[in-house]
Amino acid sequence: MYNIFEQDRTDEIINRILQLRPDSEPLWGKMNVTQMLAHCSSFQDIATGDLTSARSWLGMVIGRFVKPMFYNDKPLPQNMSTIPDIMITDERDFELERESLIQKIITFQHNGRDQWTAPHPFFGKLSTDEWGKGIYKHLDHHLRQFGV
Repeated sequence: MYNIFEQDRTDEIINRILQLRPDSEPLWGKMNVTQMLAHCSSFQDIATGDLTSARSWLGMVIGRFVKPMFYNDKPLPQNMSTIPDIMITDERDFELERESLIQKIITFQHNGRDQWTAPHPFFGKLSTDEWGKGIYKHLDHHLRQFGV
């Protein structure tokens, strides 16, 4: 499974983000490209602990049982539910959101595997390795959503 802590994976993700344009259209889902960038940026903030989101009751009940379904090489399903606190519905500036996300990815990757231990709102406690894999998979999912 790919991990954002691998430099070549970070480079790949950033190159894919740079292919996005303000008029990029989603292949599925409700968010426009700028909202998706802001959403992914907010997910980074959860991983670093800069944003907290209450643990969902469903996550508390089944999170540890379904975690193995997330941590595998299969792409995430289209139109899956998201963390309500990071569902972006307002309009944002494309260039600002794209640059912010890129900088957060670089910072996350640069600061390394021993830095990030914030709980996930659905899965709960994650290792930094799990965060690295989950962030890559989440970014890959949304970049596929926009065809890059």
